[in-house]
Amino acid sequence: MSVATRVIPCLDVAGGRVVKGVNFLNLRDAGDPVELAATYYEQGADELTFLDVTATVENSATTYEMVRRTAEQVFIPLTVGGGVRSVEDVTRLLGHGADKVGINSAAIARPGLINEIADRFGAQVIVLSLDTKRSEKTPSGFVLTTHGGKRETDIDAIAWVREVVERGAGEILVNSMDADGTLAGFDLELITAVREASSVPIIASGGAGKREHFAPAVDAGADAVLAASVFHDGTMTIGEVKHALRNAGKEVRL
Repeated sequence: MSVATRVIPCLDVAGGRVVKGVNFLNLRDAGDPVELAATYYEQGADELTFLDVTATVENSATTYEMVRRTAEQVFIPLTVGGGVRSVEDVTRLLGHGADKVGINSAAIARPGLINEIADRFGAQVIVLSLDTKRSEKTPSGFVLTTHGGKRETDIDAIAWVREVVERGAGEILVNSMDADGTLAGFDLELITAVREASSVPIIASGGAGKREHFAPAVDAGADAVLAASVFHDGTMTIGEVKHALRNAGKEVRL
Protein backbone atom coordinates (compact mmCIF):
# COMPACT_ATOMS: atom_id res chain seq x y z
CA MET A 1 0.00 0.00 0.00
CA SER A 2 1.40 3.40 -0.96
CA VAL A 3 1.90 6.07 1.70
CA ALA A 4 -0.07 9.29 1.25
CA THR A 5 1.88 12.40 0.36
CA ARG A 6 1.59 14.93 3.18
CA VAL A 7 0.84 18.61 2.54
CA ILE A 8 2.34 20.83 5.23
CA PRO A 9 1.86 24.59 5.65
CA CYS A 10 4.90 26.32 7.15
CA LEU A 11 4.50 29.29 9.42
CA ASP A 12 7.69 31.32 9.84
CA VAL A 13 7.24 33.17 13.13
CA ALA A 14 8.98 36.27 14.50
CA GLY A 15 7.89 37.95 17.70
CA GLY A 16 4.68 35.95 17.83
CA ARG A 17 3.58 36.83 14.28
CA VAL A 18 3.78 34.89 11.01
CA VAL A 19 6.18 36.52 8.52
CA LYS A 20 7.20 35.82 4.94
CA GLY A 21 9.84 37.14 2.56
CA VAL A 22 11.89 36.19 -0.49
CA ASN A 23 15.18 34.30 -0.04
CA PHE A 24 14.70 34.91 3.72
CA LEU A 25 14.84 38.71 3.22
CA ASN A 26 12.33 41.60 3.45
CA LEU A 27 10.04 39.85 5.91
CA ARG A 28 6.44 41.04 6.04
CA ASP A 29 3.61 40.32 8.47
CA ALA A 30 1.33 37.48 7.36
CA GLY A 31 -0.99 37.08 10.34
CA ASP A 32 -1.57 35.46 13.72
CA PRO A 33 0.03 32.00 13.91
CA VAL A 34 -2.70 30.32 15.95
CA GLU A 35 -5.48 31.66 13.71
CA LEU A 36 -3.62 30.59 10.56
CA ALA A 37 -2.90 27.16 12.04
CA ALA A 38 -6.60 26.66 12.77
CA THR A 39 -7.50 27.71 9.22
CA TYR A 40 -5.03 25.26 7.68
CA TYR A 41 -6.26 22.49 9.97
CA GLU A 42 -9.81 23.10 8.72
CA GLN A 43 -8.55 23.05 5.12
CA GLY A 44 -7.11 19.57 5.62
CA ALA A 45 -3.42 20.11 6.36
CA ASP A 46 -1.72 16.84 7.30
CA GLU A 47 0.77 18.52 9.61
CA LEU A 48 1.90 22.02 10.59
CA THR A 49 5.40 23.43 10.91
CA PHE A 50 6.34 26.48 12.96
CA LEU A 51 9.81 27.93 12.45
CA ASP A 52 10.92 30.73 14.78
CA VAL A 53 13.06 32.70 12.34
CA THR A 54 14.47 35.01 15.00
CA ALA A 55 14.74 32.49 17.83
CA THR A 56 16.05 34.89 20.47
CA VAL A 57 15.99 34.35 24.22
CA GLU A 58 13.53 37.25 24.51
CA ASN A 59 10.78 35.64 22.44
CA SER A 60 11.19 32.02 23.54
CA ALA A 61 8.35 32.40 26.05
CA THR A 62 6.16 33.75 23.24
CA THR A 63 6.98 30.68 21.15
CA TYR A 64 6.07 28.24 23.94
CA GLU A 65 2.74 30.00 24.51
CA MET A 66 2.01 29.96 20.77
CA VAL A 67 2.70 26.21 20.63
CA ARG A 68 0.46 25.56 23.62
CA ARG A 69 -2.44 27.58 22.17
CA THR A 70 -2.09 25.89 18.79
CA ALA A 71 -1.96 22.39 20.25
CA GLU A 72 -5.22 23.09 22.08
CA GLN A 73 -7.01 23.86 18.79
CA VAL A 74 -5.25 21.82 16.12
CA PHE A 75 -5.18 18.03 16.23
CA ILE A 76 -2.55 17.10 13.65
CA PRO A 77 1.21 16.67 14.14
CA LEU A 78 2.96 19.94 14.99
CA THR A 79 6.66 20.49 14.31
CA VAL A 80 8.41 23.44 15.95
CA GLY A 81 11.90 24.62 15.08
CA GLY A 82 14.18 27.59 15.55
CA GLY A 83 16.56 28.14 18.44
CA VAL A 84 16.52 24.52 19.65
CA ARG A 85 19.95 24.00 21.20
CA SER A 86 19.56 21.31 23.86
CA VAL A 87 17.63 18.28 25.03
CA GLU A 88 16.01 20.60 27.58
CA ASP A 89 14.64 22.81 24.78
CA VAL A 90 13.10 19.71 23.19
CA THR A 91 11.58 18.67 26.51
CA ARG A 92 9.92 22.09 26.92
CA LEU A 93 8.53 22.15 23.38
CA LEU A 94 7.11 18.63 23.65
CA GLY A 95 5.65 19.58 27.02
CA HIS A 96 3.86 22.53 25.43
CA GLY A 97 2.27 20.37 22.72
CA ALA A 98 4.81 19.95 19.91
CA ASP A 99 4.96 16.48 18.36
CA LYS A 100 8.27 16.95 16.55
CA VAL A 101 11.15 19.39 16.85
CA GLY A 102 13.13 20.93 14.02
CA ILE A 103 16.85 21.50 14.48
CA ASN A 104 19.36 23.11 12.14
CA SER A 105 22.17 25.45 13.20
CA ALA A 106 22.68 23.86 16.61
CA ALA A 107 23.17 20.43 15.03
CA ILE A 108 25.77 21.83 12.65
CA ALA A 109 27.59 23.44 15.58
CA ARG A 110 27.37 20.23 17.67
CA PRO A 111 26.31 17.13 15.71
CA GLY A 112 26.15 15.05 18.89
CA LEU A 113 22.94 16.92 19.75
CA ILE A 114 21.13 14.74 17.19
CA ASN A 115 22.28 11.58 18.97
CA GLU A 116 21.27 12.97 22.36
CA ILE A 117 17.74 13.86 21.24
CA ALA A 118 17.28 10.57 19.40
CA ASP A 119 18.50 8.58 22.39
CA ARG A 120 16.15 10.44 24.73
CA PHE A 121 12.98 10.77 22.64
CA GLY A 122 13.41 8.58 19.55
CA ALA A 123 14.22 9.44 15.95
CA GLN A 124 10.56 10.21 15.17
CA VAL A 125 10.84 13.45 17.16
CA ILE A 126 13.70 14.91 15.08
CA VAL A 127 13.12 16.87 11.89
CA LEU A 128 16.56 17.86 10.65
CA SER A 129 16.15 21.11 8.73
CA LEU A 130 18.59 21.96 5.93
CA ASP A 131 18.83 25.47 4.48
CA THR A 132 20.83 24.80 1.34
CA LYS A 133 22.09 26.76 -1.62
CA ARG A 134 23.95 25.91 -4.78
CA SER A 135 27.73 26.20 -4.57
CA GLU A 136 30.71 25.07 -6.61
CA LYS A 137 32.83 24.57 -3.51
CA THR A 138 31.28 21.21 -2.53
CA PRO A 139 31.31 17.89 -4.42
CA SER A 140 27.50 17.69 -4.54
CA GLY A 141 27.06 21.28 -5.69
CA PHE A 142 25.00 22.14 -2.59
CA VAL A 143 26.24 23.78 0.60
CA LEU A 144 24.65 24.28 4.02
CA THR A 145 23.78 27.69 5.43
CA THR A 146 22.96 28.58 9.04
CA HIS A 147 21.27 31.33 11.05
CA GLY A 148 18.25 31.60 8.79
CA GLY A 149 20.33 31.44 5.66
CA LYS A 150 22.57 34.35 6.64
CA ARG A 151 25.82 32.38 7.04
CA GLU A 152 27.25 30.02 4.46
CA THR A 153 29.29 27.06 5.69
CA ASP A 154 31.80 24.84 3.89
CA ILE A 155 29.71 21.73 4.60
CA ASP A 156 28.48 19.62 1.71
CA ALA A 157 24.70 19.40 2.17
CA ILE A 158 24.37 15.87 0.80
CA ALA A 159 27.23 14.49 2.90
CA TRP A 160 25.52 16.10 5.90
CA VAL A 161 22.26 14.30 5.08
CA ARG A 162 24.04 10.95 5.28
CA GLU A 163 25.60 11.86 8.62
CA VAL A 164 22.45 13.13 10.32
CA VAL A 165 20.44 10.07 9.26
CA GLU A 166 23.13 7.86 10.76
CA ARG A 167 23.04 9.91 13.96
CA GLY A 168 19.28 9.44 14.37
CA ALA A 169 17.36 12.12 12.47
CA GLY A 170 13.89 10.78 11.69
CA GLU A 171 13.01 13.16 8.88
CA ILE A 172 14.77 15.67 6.61
CA LEU A 173 13.27 19.07 5.79
CA VAL A 174 15.21 20.29 2.77
CA ASN A 175 14.75 23.95 1.95
CA SER A 176 16.28 25.55 -1.12
CA MET A 177 17.55 29.04 -0.28
CA ASP A 178 17.78 29.77 -3.99
CA ALA A 179 14.10 28.94 -4.57
CA ASP A 180 12.65 30.18 -1.26
CA GLY A 181 9.80 32.62 -1.80
CA THR A 182 10.40 32.90 -5.54
CA LEU A 183 7.24 30.93 -6.49
CA ALA A 184 9.21 29.45 -9.40
CA GLY A 185 8.99 25.81 -8.29
CA PHE A 186 10.93 23.41 -6.07
CA ASP A 187 14.60 22.65 -6.70
CA LEU A 188 14.07 19.16 -8.11
CA GLU A 189 17.77 18.42 -8.50
CA LEU A 190 18.29 19.13 -4.80
CA ILE A 191 15.35 16.92 -3.77
CA THR A 192 16.66 14.06 -5.93
CA ALA A 193 20.14 14.34 -4.42
CA VAL A 194 18.78 14.31 -0.86
CA ARG A 195 16.50 11.35 -1.67
CA GLU A 196 19.47 9.32 -2.89
CA ALA A 197 21.35 10.06 0.35
CA SER A 198 18.49 9.59 2.81
CA SER A 199 16.78 6.48 4.13
CA VAL A 200 14.21 8.55 6.09
CA PRO A 201 11.27 10.65 4.84
CA ILE A 202 11.97 13.94 3.06
CA ILE A 203 9.95 17.15 3.21
CA ALA A 204 10.50 19.41 0.19
CA SER A 205 10.45 23.16 0.84
CA GLY A 206 11.15 26.34 -1.05
CA GLY A 207 9.74 27.69 -4.30
CA ALA A 208 6.15 26.48 -4.60
CA GLY A 209 4.09 28.94 -6.61
CA LYS A 210 1.56 26.88 -8.58
CA ARG A 211 -0.49 23.76 -7.92
CA GLU A 212 1.46 22.07 -10.69
CA HIS A 213 4.73 22.50 -8.78
CA PHE A 214 3.93 19.95 -6.08
CA ALA A 215 3.67 16.66 -7.99
CA PRO A 216 7.16 17.02 -9.59
CA ALA A 217 8.62 17.37 -6.09
CA VAL A 218 7.03 14.05 -5.15
CA ASP A 219 8.33 12.49 -8.36
CA ALA A 220 11.82 13.75 -7.39
CA GLY A 221 11.59 11.88 -4.09
CA ALA A 222 9.70 13.99 -1.56
CA ASP A 223 7.42 12.23 0.92
CA ALA A 224 5.82 15.53 1.92
CA VAL A 225 5.57 19.00 0.39
CA LEU A 226 5.76 22.20 2.40
CA ALA A 227 4.82 25.74 1.43
CA ALA A 228 4.17 29.07 3.09
CA SER A 229 3.43 32.20 1.08
CA VAL A 230 1.02 30.58 -1.40
CA PHE A 231 -1.15 29.51 1.53
CA HIS A 232 -0.75 32.74 3.55
CA ASP A 233 -1.61 34.89 0.53
CA GLY A 234 -4.62 32.78 -0.42
CA THR A 235 -3.13 31.88 -3.81
CA MET A 236 -4.28 28.31 -3.18
CA THR A 237 -5.72 26.19 -0.40
CA ILE A 238 -4.51 22.92 1.08
CA GLY A 239 -7.42 21.17 -0.60
CA GLU A 240 -6.54 22.55 -4.02
CA VAL A 241 -2.97 21.29 -3.67
CA LYS A 242 -4.23 17.85 -2.64
CA HIS A 243 -6.60 17.66 -5.60
CA ALA A 244 -3.75 18.65 -7.93
CA LEU A 245 -1.59 15.90 -6.44
CA ARG A 246 -4.37 13.34 -6.76
CA ASN A 247 -5.00 14.35 -10.36
CA ALA A 248 -1.30 13.73 -10.97
CA GLY A 249 -1.67 10.20 -9.61
CA LYS A 250 -0.37 10.80 -6.07
CA GLU A 251 -1.98 9.32 -3.00
CA VAL A 252 -3.27 12.01 -0.59
CA ARG A 253 -5.64 12.20 2.36
CA LEU A 254 -8.69 14.19 1.30
